[in-house]
Amino acid sequence: MVTSACSTAAAPEGGEHPLPPPRKEGRGGPTSKAALLNASRNGVINQALVSFSSRVQPLLIICFLPPPPPVRSVHRFLAMKSMVVKTRRQGCREPSASDRERSSQAPAAPASGKAAGRRAGREGKTAPAPGSLAPGRGRLLLSVPARIGSRLGLTVPAFLKMGSALVLAAVAGILHWYHISNLFENDRHFSHLSTLEKEMAFRTEMVVLASWYRIYTGTMDFFGFPTKICWTVNRGEGLNPVESCEGLGDPAYFYVTFVFVLNGVMMSLFFIYGTYLSGSRLGGVVTVLCFFFNHGESTRVMWTPPLRESFSYPFLVLQMLLLTHILRTPKPGKKSFVALGVSNVLFMLPWQFAQFVLLTQIASLFASYIMGYLVSSKLQSLLLTHMVSLLACFVLMFGNSMLLTSFYASSLVSIWGVVALKKEISQYCKPGIATWVAEGLGWFISTVILKSLASAVLGAADDAHISSLIKSKFTSYKDFDTMMYTCAAEFDFMEKETPLRYIKTLLFPVNLLVFAVITGNTVKQVWKFLGQQKTERPETMNLQSADQTAQIPNGEMVYHLLQLIAFTVLAILIMRLKLFLTPHMCIMASLICSRQLFSWAGQKYRHQLLVFGILSIMAVQGVANLQSQWSIMGEFSNLPQEELLEWIKANSRSNAVFAGAMPTMASVKLSAMRPVVNHPHYEDAGLRQRTKLVYAMYSRKPAEEVRANLVKLGVDYFILEDSWCTRRSRPGCSMPEIWDVEDPRNAGKIPLCTLLGRDSRPHFITVFQNNIYKVLKVSKTTKDR
Repeated sequence: MVTSACSTAAAPEGGEHPLPPPRKEGRGGPTSKAALLNASRNGVINQALVSFSSRVQPLLIICFLPPPPPVRSVHRFLAMKSMVVKTRRQGCREPSASDRERSSQAPAAPASGKAAGRRAGREGKTAPAPGSLAPGRGRLLLSVPARIGSRLGLTVPAFLKMGSALVLAAVAGILHWYHISNLFENDRHFSHLSTLEKEMAFRTEMVVLASWYRIYTGTMDFFGFPTKICWTVNRGEGLNPVESCEGLGDPAYFYVTFVFVLNGVMMSLFFIYGTYLSGSRLGGVVTVLCFFFNHGESTRVMWTPPLRESFSYPFLVLQMLLLTHILRTPKPGKKSFVALGVSNVLFMLPWQFAQFVLLTQIASLFASYIMGYLVSSKLQSLLLTHMVSLLACFVLMFGNSMLLTSFYASSLVSIWGVVALKKEISQYCKPGIATWVAEGLGWFISTVILKSLASAVLGAADDAHISSLIKSKFTSYKDFDTMMYTCAAEFDFMEKETPLRYIKTLLFPVNLLVFAVITGNTVKQVWKFLGQQKTERPETMNLQSADQTAQIPNGEMVYHLLQLIAFTVLAILIMRLKLFLTPHMCIMASLICSRQLFSWAGQKYRHQLLVFGILSIMAVQGVANLQSQWSIMGEFSNLPQEELLEWIKANSRSNAVFAGAMPTMASVKLSAMRPVVNHPHYEDAGLRQRTKLVYAMYSRKPAEEVRANLVKLGVDYFILEDSWCTRRSRPGCSMPEIWDVEDPRNAGKIPLCTLLGRDSRPHFITVFQNNIYKVLKVSKTTKDR
């Protein structure tokens, strides 16, 4: 057993391990002789005597060192001083086959010798059975996670927990990717559509993004990647067969696949997010299951994949996860803020509405700072990160002035000023509620003033319609742009059915419980904090120490609570924004697994049983919701629009300019590649003005006036849709009625679209017509009429 002891010898936990002093009897004292006599009686004395020759005696000194620590401390064993490890390796040799054979045959020596007694006392193990894992090999296998964990600063159990969490996150992401891709295929039968039909399936703003992406995917052929399979599909009903392609080489297929993969990664981030926030992998499971059980309220990527939010929202999840890490870490490093800035840029670039979401985030962080949950130094670092990322987006978006004139940009500057003037504010206001009110009013007033000044100086009005939309929610204010939004169901107030769906899946009750617990803790902590501030004079308060650690801990919990309130307000005002609220509610639901919040629920296993009970009740309605989604079977077909696009490609010049309804113009731009004067990106002020002139076709204005405006825009063809003339989502929301608000002078007259449906002459010429669309050629001269 001498050789095996040498191969695994290690220094104790104390650091350096000097060689033990020699015993008074000498290295070959009575203790060693007794052990050899014992071995002689068992028939192995000759081999033992050879091993005690003068050549091997120095090895015994090293082999008498204490045995290695237990396996549970193997990570400490790897961190021992390198000098001792090198000394041992030089003093020991690799065990030969004969040594292993002799060791396995030799009986255990009595506990009279020092080395033998120590090994029996520390190890207490016999030789491994044939075919079992040798102790050396076992330690080698365990050293792999130990080495990786030591580089990451983690213990072996922590590293294994992290590894299992990453595996579960990957599984969640794969499941979500599979779920949404199959729902989309079942709804559209996308794999069997022709290229034109796939393009027509992309509606409204999705199509403009697809047209840009089409230019990019054209470069794939240059590198010679044949990654698609095409076949002929017989559509029946007297329709011509079409070629259908499937695979990543098809532009539309590659496009939606990328979106689905990105949203699969988003689900992995949700699992990691829930695990990190709650401190339990079960919290990640709760987050993922809540998202699946409320899938229809959480996302619409499975029905409209190429929307801008489908590209943007996954990066918001990453951004909030990084923000949670920064809030939880006392002194976060620069890399964390750099990662936060990059995620900000990736979130803002695809979607114009991202700035309003980040505005609510900044407001929530500022409220956390006011209440004492966030120190000024960390808040200023966060503000600086947001400022840099905002400027980066301004450059990458070719100088989009909408970013610099937004409430988000003004809020960043105003909060920085309030934080910088905190000492001056405390001199005039008593610490407590009065200071909170003063700081809050200072932020709000300065934000509005800065926003107005920036818009006036830069002459930008791109987000004016947002201010009008918010104004219309609280007042009776109406105009053309506002009604274009509010008459759409997704921009109306939240429907009553949505809270009922939250209640059926227990998402609302669970969030209400978490909300109550965090609110109760916050009130207690803030009340105690205010009491401490009242006992201290402002001039004696140690402001420097306040910048090192937060006055009140658990600031990330309060931030998520405030963010939940902000998302709730947005979702109530605009139903479409429940796509922010529902996922955040799923994140908050993970906190039912937090021992920090629910330690009063009993021991850990009882707490987990309670969580599993809640999940089982959730699953009743949640599984029904999933089955309802899985039962959706459909197939996309739009023959009237297909006829329209084929006519445009065959009978119009490549530079002919078209105008019409925004969704139709997006399809004309993508499939027919013709210039259009308006498209669904309604946030641009110039585009809104052009769209208003185009939509005058559905007003009650004279035909001559409308034709003159179209000529000024350079329009060659107008695509008239009778449905836009008669469609009415609710009273007062048909296009002629919307124009009555904007143009009361012509109210009561027959709509122009109705007149042109009967006879387009003399100002327009009908060149194409089917049961849905009517293409009118704009008469630009007297000869054309």
